[in-house]
Amino acid sequence: MKAVVTGAAGFIGSHLSESLLADGHEVLGVDAFTDYYPRPAKERNLAVCRDHRSFRLVEGRLQDLDLRGVLEGAGQVFHLAAQAGVRASWGREFAHYTDHNVLATQRLLEAALPAGRPRVVYASSSSVYGDAPSLPLREDARCQPVSPYGVTKLAAEHLASLYQKSFGLAVVSLRYFTVYGPRQRPDMAFHRFLKAARDGEPVHVFGDGGQTRDFTYVADIVAATRAAADSGRPGGVYNVGGGERIALRDVLRRIEDVTGRRLTLVREEVQKGDMRDTFADTTAARADLGFRSTVALSEGLEHEWRWIRSQA
Repeated sequence: MKAVVTGAAGFIGSHLSESLLADGHEVLGVDAFTDYYPRPAKERNLAVCRDHRSFRLVEGRLQDLDLRGVLEGAGQVFHLAAQAGVRASWGREFAHYTDHNVLATQRLLEAALPAGRPRVVYASSSSVYGDAPSLPLREDARCQPVSPYGVTKLAAEHLASLYQKSFGLAVVSLRYFTVYGPRQRPDMAFHRFLKAARDGEPVHVFGDGGQTRDFTYVADIVAATRAAADSGRPGGVYNVGGGERIALRDVLRRIEDVTGRRLTLVREEVQKGDMRDTFADTTAARADLGFRSTVALSEGLEHEWRWIRSQA
């Protein structure tokens, strides 16, 4: 089967591409190499894929490419390309988010119609929920994002739903909950914390440390994403989370245990757009996708710690 992976040079996209290649599929990766973080890091992410005979990379923005040609012959399309970052999505930067997250998604969905209507999996985010009054978060909860980034991810979900209802395009949306592991983006918390531990630098913590997250290891995300392409309900939305709600202060203690190093904390003000708590109800993903989180936080941190040390 031919699979298309947008955002193939990114953190999750590169892991997904490798998984598909390992199972014998042909993968066409698409990536614009935006400057949100340095290109050399993304090139390292692609090292294994580039050496594989069944991988081909198309460089460019979804807004500009001839997507009909890109999608031709594809059985599955995994749409992971996006402008990332909650805190950076305010002010003038918002234009980048509407461009890369909303317009790019609309162009991809539109192009899928004359290209054989492949199954499409859209990578959404727990950021669509905002500060919900109760946990765990269910897919039918009211979505009230607290960041412009979350607004654009939710808007793209609505587009996916429209193309499914109006044109019968088999689109499934997955709400990822705080993904971590090797190749994690340098702006994300675990990458920053583990790098600080490695280099003996202070750890900057936003808020009081009581905020909680549902952390999901990247291999579990890849498994759920591939399962969604095979058995997800067209038009469906699924939470994908690690199954454990953990306070940031407890995460920091676990990082000290994993690294064997004492962290020096620097407290910072809470950042606009940060959710206070997240915790996924994954009942629907278990039922339809057979999803089970298999990697506990301590084990996942060990994997990411080994990767961080290899980058020194």
